[in-house]
Amino acid sequence: QVQLVESGGGLVQAGGSLTLSCAASGRTFSSYAMGWFRQAPGKEREFVSAINWNTGKIYYGDSVKGRFTISRDNAKKTVFLQMNSLKPEDTAVYYCAARAGSVSYQNSAYNYWGQGTQVTVSS
Repeated sequence: QVQLVESGGGLVQAGGSLTLSCAASGRTFSSYAMGWFRQAPGKEREFVSAINWNTGKIYYGDSVKGRFTISRDNAKKTVFLQMNSLKPEDTAVYYCAARAGSVSYQNSAYNYWGQGTQVTVSS
């Protein structure tokens, strides 16, 4: 089993910044991906960003490209999401996710999920 614990959500004004963290513990895989999804009320869960842990290759959803940056700390098995130039439409619950294998844009492909952290961007 893999446990994921998120932190760093909160309330911020439009144009502001937040950094989310996700620490993984438990079993690890020789090749895996960690990433972020978000879900706003009444909407489907949306891919935000992910990183292939072995290769370091990074992926972003179109709506966050140029504003969000994903990074990792190998030793701490932690992934970060730096969110800049936040917009009200970024308001959502943000979930950390992990899966064995390569990055997928589909939330159904991920086996492990964090509890979610609320990000609210006021206008």
